[in-house]
Amino acid sequence: MIAEVLIFVPSIARFRQDYFAARLERAQIASLSVLADDMLDPALEQELLVNAGVFNVVLRRDEVRQLALSSPIPAPIFATYDLRDPGGLTLIADAMLVLFDGQNRIIRVIGQPVQDGGLLIEVTLETAPLRAAMLVYGWRVLLLSAIISVVTASLLFLAVRILLVKPIKGVVAHMAAYAAAPEDARRIITPSARVTELREAEVALALMQTQLTSALRQKDRLAGLGAGVAKISHDLRNILTSATLFADRIEGSDDPMVRRLAPKMVGSLTRAVNLCEATLAFGRVDEPPPNLTRVQIARVIGDVIDSERLAAGEHDISFSEDVPAGLSLRGDGEQINRVLQNLVRNARQAIVASGKPGEINIAAWEDDMAWMIEVTDTGPGLPPRAREHLFQPFHGGVAKGGSGLGLAIATELIRGHGGRLELKRSDPTGTAFAIILPKGEIVLAAAAE
Repeated sequence: MIAEVLIFVPSIARFRQDYFAARLERAQIASLSVLADDMLDPALEQELLVNAGVFNVVLRRDEVRQLALSSPIPAPIFATYDLRDPGGLTLIADAMLVLFDGQNRIIRVIGQPVQDGGLLIEVTLETAPLRAAMLVYGWRVLLLSAIISVVTASLLFLAVRILLVKPIKGVVAHMAAYAAAPEDARRIITPSARVTELREAEVALALMQTQLTSALRQKDRLAGLGAGVAKISHDLRNILTSATLFADRIEGSDDPMVRRLAPKMVGSLTRAVNLCEATLAFGRVDEPPPNLTRVQIARVIGDVIDSERLAAGEHDISFSEDVPAGLSLRGDGEQINRVLQNLVRNARQAIVASGKPGEINIAAWEDDMAWMIEVTDTGPGLPPRAREHLFQPFHGGVAKGGSGLGLAIATELIRGHGGRLELKRSDPTGTAFAIILPKGEIVLAAAAE
């Protein structure tokens, strides 16, 4: 509509100016005929005025103003328009005034004679014929604009259908075909659109479908693995239960070393039995949430360090802890023990693999918002490949023969507490992991989000 206005309004103004120019030219020709023969018959003069479409003609050839042709004017002159140096806005405003004024007005028009036929020419005419001609011309412009609009709309419709609608329908068809069998990699869309934005959407869809297909395949592998692990855990639980009974008998030994180590062995067997129970519950999709109680974190960290110190054997690895004696946190002691064992075991294996002496430290502290536990080592650091998928199952393993499940399990357990497990740093000087367990419910909700 804006384009139509920008086309129609100047066209009407130009038509009005051309209409006046034509009347002035006819009037000039008629006046020259009178000047050539002063004795023209009055009837002939009237015919000249009718043919020119004016009432009066004044032609100034010299400094003296001359009245060439005249006839009675039916009404007073309404307005005077000078066409010798008109402005664009003035022409448009005057044209709109004539177009929307339904009354027949008498106007005076002043212009420049053609072919230098004088100083100026002035005519008097009525606006009704002008308005009628402007309306006819306007309808022609509108009709032509309507035809152009229909052609343009048709071309636009075809262009949108070819460039957008048809490719979008193709994308929808690909999505429907992929949804029917998302495990089939052959149904992943191949980007082919020529429109940049649509092609970017196809590329993003192809990437999403590729990742989803990989995730579904991994899910199937995990499902099969879970079934096997559940069977193994069932039998292993029975074996460990028997071993726990034997360990209870060992506690009655008179050997001081046996009596000192027996409780730790019983604790390790109990945790192994609990792990088997949790694995079976997970296989039934019925894993219980963390049992949140007040946990003396120093005792948990001490058990982890004692266990890993025995596992280190003759390797030159030192263990240290920096934990306030009375520090307690709200959590599941068994699950936190499993998380710390995973982290410390990974650190120990990395130092052993490097063949150099090393140190592993566990520090814990708290502030107003959360409890923090940090596990640091002086090992060789994580390779870039492991850091890319560190917390994903079957991807983050570094040690040869490792399953890549330890950090994934630890992350899941900490997330169950509403907290998070982070890799603080990993470089040739060592690696540091941090466990953040929030205290308040609001912080828990933010961490979960």
